[in-house]
Amino acid sequence: MALVLTQENDRLGGLIPVRRERMTEDAFAFYRAGAELMAMDLASTPRTGVLVQASGDAHVSNFGWYGSPERDIVFDTNDFDETMEAAWEWDVKRLAASFVIAGRDNGFKTRDQRKAARASVRGYQKAMRHFADMPVLDLWYTQMSARDVLDKLDSEDRTHDLRKARKAFRRASTKDSHHVLGKVGERIDGEYRIIDDPPFVVPIRSADFPLNDVDVSSGIADVLQSYSESLGRPIRTLMARFDVIDVALKVVGVGSVGTKSFIVMLQGNGEGDVLFLQLKEANRSVLEDEFGDSAFEHDGKRVVEGQRLMQTTSDVMLGWTTAGSGTQYYVRQLKDMKASADLAKMAADDLSDYAKICGAALANAHARSGDSAVISGYIGSNGTFADAVSAFAVLYAGQNEMDYRAYLKHLRDSDVS
Repeated sequence: MALVLTQENDRLGGLIPVRRERMTEDAFAFYRAGAELMAMDLASTPRTGVLVQASGDAHVSNFGWYGSPERDIVFDTNDFDETMEAAWEWDVKRLAASFVIAGRDNGFKTRDQRKAARASVRGYQKAMRHFADMPVLDLWYTQMSARDVLDKLDSEDRTHDLRKARKAFRRASTKDSHHVLGKVGERIDGEYRIIDDPPFVVPIRSADFPLNDVDVSSGIADVLQSYSESLGRPIRTLMARFDVIDVALKVVGVGSVGTKSFIVMLQGNGEGDVLFLQLKEANRSVLEDEFGDSAFEHDGKRVVEGQRLMQTTSDVMLGWTTAGSGTQYYVRQLKDMKASADLAKMAADDLSDYAKICGAALANAHARSGDSAVISGYIGSNGTFADAVSAFAVLYAGQNEMDYRAYLKHLRDSDVS
């Protein structure tokens, strides 16, 4: 419990109540914020010694759809705050446990929770065995596209699922900066500005709280210049055609609430031609205590380089920057054709099917940097490994539940919730 509470020390004080509210929503929300807690728990477990570029926070909600530079929709792991070289099995265990916890929150029976966890491991296992036999370049270019999913559903004559998938992909394709403008933009004195919706969105121009520790509020031009230098020349040329219109603090995620996260509205070729970037504070990875210091001195660069290595295709505007006070950030487009599964609406069989997809995506991410043949040889082709990890996942879900209840009790007893 001390570890969870210590995490609040470096957060923006005004957002700590929001973080607590989100973490206490249910046991899965608490788990999402508990990457460091699980890393501490896993530190005492046996390990294979085989390292990959690991996520460090591979739970089910950190997978989803997003837009490629070619404007296709692809599926992959999509959160890299903790990424660094570490044990592949830690990611597998965290992913499996997340399916048990999500199943519990949905009221599924224990056997269905475990089935979903096991499906995630079997999906990983099958995909890794496939990657172990692939030519290196073929592996590097492998990705899961929306078209692949639609074709598979069509070939299996799953009409209802095909209809749902098409609807979801159409919705994702509309989520770009113009979509964001409709959500967080408004016209003030004839010009677009970011809405004031405290404490979730707070434009710097109207903030009524001390800005001494919010170091992007001044010198935004320098911050973006530093960011531009992390990009290749073609994207630097593109970015030079945009001008900053507005900047705001924006609450993001669950565990990240209270870290410094900004959205920047930029304008290109006239009114309505907008681009939204997100600047997200990058801190030390939770994996470093066990696997040593990151190879990167700049944590924003650690996140960006890790994302580029793990994803089959990444945001072309992905970069990093440092603010005047030394705070490190990574930068990306905001909600660029992103979509995620609605876990609460899934039936038990749906959750297991989705688990296989997430497991395969994680295997793809690991195989890009690790030795897929060694990993595949370690886990084999039978169900022994999947049985062991799913059993662990059930036990760890119980541990997470106890930690969650202890957190609730602490907040009640301290009267600080």
